Amino acid sequence: MDDRSVYKSIGREEDLKGISRRVSQISVSAIKQMPVLAREVAGAVSLGQGIPSFGTPAFITKVISEALTKDEWIGKYSLQPGLPELKHEIARYLRWKKGISVDAETELFVSCGAMEALAAGIATVVDRGDEVLIPTPNYASHIEQVLFAEGIPVFVPLLEEQGWRLDVEGFRKAITKKTRAIIICNPMNPTGAVFSKEDLLAVAQLALEKDLFVIADEAYDFLIYDNHEYLSCASIPELKDRLIGAFSFSKMYCMTGWRVGFMYASSKIINQALKVHDAFAICAPTVSQCAALAALRATNGKDGPGDNFIKNLVHALGQRRELTCARLDRLKSLFSYQIPRGAYYVFPKIVGSKINSMELAIRLLYEARVISIPGNGFGPSGEGHIRFSFGGTEDEINTAFDRIEEWAQINL
Repeated sequence: MDDRSVYKSIGREEDLKGISRRVSQISVSAIKQMPVLAREVAGAVSLGQGIPSFGTPAFITKVISEALTKDEWIGKYSLQPGLPELKHEIARYLRWKKGISVDAETELFVSCGAMEALAAGIATVVDRGDEVLIPTPNYASHIEQVLFAEGIPVFVPLLEEQGWRLDVEGFRKAITKKTRAIIICNPMNPTGAVFSKEDLLAVAQLALEKDLFVIADEAYDFLIYDNHEYLSCASIPELKDRLIGAFSFSKMYCMTGWRVGFMYASSKIINQALKVHDAFAICAPTVSQCAALAALRATNGKDGPGDNFIKNLVHALGQRRELTCARLDRLKSLFSYQIPRGAYYVFPKIVGSKINSMELAIRLLYEARVISIPGNGFGPSGEGHIRFSFGGTEDEINTAFDRIEEWAQINL
């Protein structure tokens, strides 16, 4: 059984009779399946799914609480592209955050999270048989979204020993006449990498030379550590007509359950992506759009309640990163790792055992009662690694690593 078959069989058998090829070839990611399996394990502690432990801040929930009691329209459909007020606030945010001028009416649409924006963007530009270059390891759902569009993922390994750096020459060599797009997740899930300005500009130049789209997942664009330099693909002016940018409120404002994000692209792409959006979602939830509007109105890039919340969030997650790295340093017989520069994930290599990533994740779940995500779901270079999230509390992180240490002493 190959890795994808193992990956697809986590937790349940699949009956694919009568199921379309488009759907049967994709799988629910282990990021989602491992927590489902963990329901069987009493007291399991999670280093798995990327959910920050913090609640949605009061400057958002208070506005929504009041609106729910007095605004009947909040429970109705919004306009298909999103609330006009929210789109104008997004344009304002992009202007001061990324230094770009955006036409709120024609170059944005509000989506059901960055995930829907990505799926709609990929479906808009990828046809059957088109090749899409994807760094590996890479966020699992990007792979499935390309497959659902009947495209062909072409994996370009990251340079692990260089801090998971983009291999620009590897991208160049992978391009064929069928190549349609390049996907860039920055900061990166699952590795925590933040790609250099030099490498991103080189990839952008390559896309322009070869007439390719760059599909940018920037859900973690606020979460950078150690004052590391960060360049948004949306801030590269030459890319504007070739860029599909997907952004999220989920992580920055701890709104994962609200399911709201947005796409930024040329008016040509937005007009076509809205066809997909209409077919699958009609509009993002109006109540969630109102929450996103409250979030942006509280954020001015300086000293608003939103700015202070984000600053404190980054600081707290930075401390959790340091704790996670310190705990990994005590497990050198089992793992080696690259220090994450962004997001809230670390992707250590399994070095002290011949065990594969799936087996290790399953054994940690059932024998150590710790949820983790096997690396083999993140593309070919993911095998031999495991993803840990440090979005949980410090107590949860310490408990999880205490259990891993105890398990390793007994079993390895």
